[in-house]
Amino acid sequence: MKQIVPSVKSELRQEIVEIPSVINQCSGIEIYGRNIKSVIFTTDIAIIANNNADAVLAVYPFTPSTAVLKGIMLVSQVPVFAGVGGGLTTGQRSANMSLFSEAEGAMSVVVNGPTSPETIRKINRVVDVPIVYTVVTETADIASRLAAGVDILNVSGGLKTVEIVQKIRKAYPDIPIMATGGPTDQTILEVIAAGANAVTYTPPSNGEIFKKKMEKYREEVKK
Repeated sequence: MKQIVPSVKSELRQEIVEIPSVINQCSGIEIYGRNIKSVIFTTDIAIIANNNADAVLAVYPFTPSTAVLKGIMLVSQVPVFAGVGGGLTTGQRSANMSLFSEAEGAMSVVVNGPTSPETIRKINRVVDVPIVYTVVTETADIASRLAAGVDILNVSGGLKTVEIVQKIRKAYPDIPIMATGGPTDQTILEVIAAGANAVTYTPPSNGEIFKKKMEKYREEVKK
């Protein structure tokens, strides 16, 4: 018999950013005994503090900052995958950022597409947490990154994400893969069917959420 899952919310916290329920159909990636299926991709502190994802993917298009990471770690109630560079920020600086991230409590560190195997080796020598490598094209040299110490692949290939996941899963049947799920339930199911173990979800912006709330307030005022 299917059990009903009770839902408990407080009076003031009735609304949160909810992850699409279809993500629960993936297998998840077990890290330190915790099964991670849904990973919310944001650095917005307010959204990080108000969502039901299993983890936070904290990567952004600027030089990795210890201050940004500390702020995210302070408010997040779930594990954080911390971005440590790999493009402009490379070598020992990425390794130092990785060590800081681990010390602050990050569940894993995330390097981006251009990250060299040498930088990954430097990171691997100083941290004990898993290293996530972001795959952005179908031509990425995955083998050299895995050999250097990568533990998890994060596929973010735009419209080619499903195709890239399929290719990786065929070549590496057992490697943990997280991948961008796209905007709809259908695109999420496609990436899961392709072989993704976990799905990253990009939430609406703080501005978009607030716009809907303001519209609701206006309707209430008219009554």
